Amino acid sequence: MKILLIGSGGREHALAWKLSQSPLCEQLICAPGNAGICEIADCVNIAADDIVGLVDFALSEAVNFVVVGPEVPLAQGLVDELAKKGVAVFGPTEQAAMLESSKAFTKDFCTRHNIPTAKYDVFTDLDDAKAYLGEMSAPYVIKADGLAAGKGVVIAETKAEAEAELAEFFSGKFGEAGACVVIEEFMRGHEISFFALADGKMVLPLCEAQDHKRAYDGDKGPNTGGMGAYSPVPGFEGPGFTDTARIMDEILIPTVRGMAAEDNPFVGVLFAGLMMTAEGPKLIEYNVRFGDPECQVLMRRMKTDLLELMVLAAKGRLVDAKTVQWHKDSVVNVVMAAQGYPGPYNKGETIKGVDAANLMDGVKVFHAGTVRGDDGLLKSAGGRVLNITASGKTIEQAVARAYTAIDDAIIWPGGFVRRDIAKQALNNNNSNQKQ
Repeated sequence: MKILLIGSGGREHALAWKLSQSPLCEQLICAPGNAGICEIADCVNIAADDIVGLVDFALSEAVNFVVVGPEVPLAQGLVDELAKKGVAVFGPTEQAAMLESSKAFTKDFCTRHNIPTAKYDVFTDLDDAKAYLGEMSAPYVIKADGLAAGKGVVIAETKAEAEAELAEFFSGKFGEAGACVVIEEFMRGHEISFFALADGKMVLPLCEAQDHKRAYDGDKGPNTGGMGAYSPVPGFEGPGFTDTARIMDEILIPTVRGMAAEDNPFVGVLFAGLMMTAEGPKLIEYNVRFGDPECQVLMRRMKTDLLELMVLAAKGRLVDAKTVQWHKDSVVNVVMAAQGYPGPYNKGETIKGVDAANLMDGVKVFHAGTVRGDDGLLKSAGGRVLNITASGKTIEQAVARAYTAIDDAIIWPGGFVRRDIAKQALNNNNSNQKQ
């Protein structure tokens, strides 16, 4: 099969790496790709949101199957346009992608189908939104309804802070994405990411991962697209946590059945951001594609042929899929970002040592915002630039290998990382060992 992968981030490099290993993949093309993806796929300079250009390319090159990585082209209807032309594609339609592109849609959907989530209301007027704060208690969760690159959520500790944030939302802080605002109750518990594949009728569970959204150590600083992740999550099936069966029965299966019942079948990746509360799992939000940086650890753990699963899902035949198999090793991903991210940052800085890092035990570096300069050297070209993933027999070994690669191999003075990725997992392991 000739495969076209859409996107240019660390998620897409990890997907390219995994898809290229499938016996079904005869040729892999990526649009637009990055410097790392170019080493394993043919990259074409078509932007991920150039819907017309991507459809025309898929037709002219007789592409057999398209995999859409990021959320923006899904929300813009790329899957719909490809399907109209008879091109097989993995991903949700524009309407089904509203599970991510509209938080208000998802919250209302959860209400209709009795899917556990936080108390909420939706507002398009600042005064009405401020008035609702009086019905809630601090802290307050404020979300932009539309897509905001993972940065459209604010947790305000006081009512005054919440009112100030609402004023910024309605003044254009997130553009059109923030013209409609969701205010939620603050849920207490342990947050986790859970992934599954859907074919419009049934759901195939994958596994869990833990993300780190804040920019700086100790979960300080602004929200980002993600600064690191790890999988598996120690204790996920143990005391105080809810198992996969309950997540499937109470959240994922009702979602797919509900979407089908509303004549809006969902095909693609269901990425559930969950709060594991004392009452059980509750949905924070849905994404309709693999997470970034979670995808990187999932792809390194997955034994099963991902492309085969995607093709079955696109055909509505996940019932024919075998149980997904996983490597037992822990995998950690540490994101290396440009100084200043998620605010203004420099581009075009030279990065060295990636090849050396890839030779270290258990280490694989996935590129995100990278390009090759005219001098042939690797250059930074985005906010999140590199994903240093490492596997290990234990979470401790995986963490040590990732940071050793960063400290001993990667040379990029303009980059920074969080130093506490997977700290919670390490603490859990140490606590278990003491008992």
